[in-house]
Amino acid sequence: MISKGVILAGGTGSRLFPATKVTNKHLLPVYDRPMIFYPLQTLRNSGIAEILIVSGAQFAENFAQLLGDGKNFNCRFEFAVQKNAAGIADALKLAEDFSAGENLAVILGDNIFEQNFKKEVREFETGAQIFLKKVPDAARFGVAEIDEKNRVKKIFEKPKNPPTDLAVTGFYLFDATVFEKIGKLKPSARGELEISDVNNFFIADGKMRAGFVEKFWSDAGTFESLFRASGFARENLQKLFLQHSD
Repeated sequence: MISKGVILAGGTGSRLFPATKVTNKHLLPVYDRPMIFYPLQTLRNSGIAEILIVSGAQFAENFAQLLGDGKNFNCRFEFAVQKNAAGIADALKLAEDFSAGENLAVILGDNIFEQNFKKEVREFETGAQIFLKKVPDAARFGVAEIDEKNRVKKIFEKPKNPPTDLAVTGFYLFDATVFEKIGKLKPSARGELEISDVNNFFIADGKMRAGFVEKFWSDAGTFESLFRASGFARENLQKLFLQHSD
């Protein structure tokens, strides 16, 4: 069972420049509302009401001004600031105090999901779980290699030649050992602490499960994917935002 969630909304948004020159990409609109509203709603639709938002220092006040304390979303917010854009796992380590030893749901701030994860959140106990989706452009993502029983063998971070077309989407379930694993990381060739390396630690321990995203999913981190996500949102706002949250 998970009651706490983390939205990772840092980064520089370099692939959306110049639209991100003076704002954080997670504050850009996806159709008619700020991008961060979508992962927030995914957490709420999954039954999570205690939420930590991790952002970069430059725009932290903008997030606080936009979101407030959470009352308008029937939840409670906390905020943390990632001083440098040093990767997803680097941002996640700021959630250790917030987790207080409890399990966490983690979502990337530029991910738009049609489905909720209420069942998986309710049933989660230990280890980690990722959610996979077949995509035509797998090289943009972490890519999972699985066996015939859908067990995850390894995750590759943005491989030039993806071994499969299974992208690791930006929704994760972790137990509290995730912070020990982050502490073991060394920066990748990109100079970042990679979430794929964290997931590979869970795989090595035999504590990784995989689910599959059957409905619509897109990131919104490029102009093409932002356009695609906005088109889907335009046609499906009621489905995305009027689900029962608890």
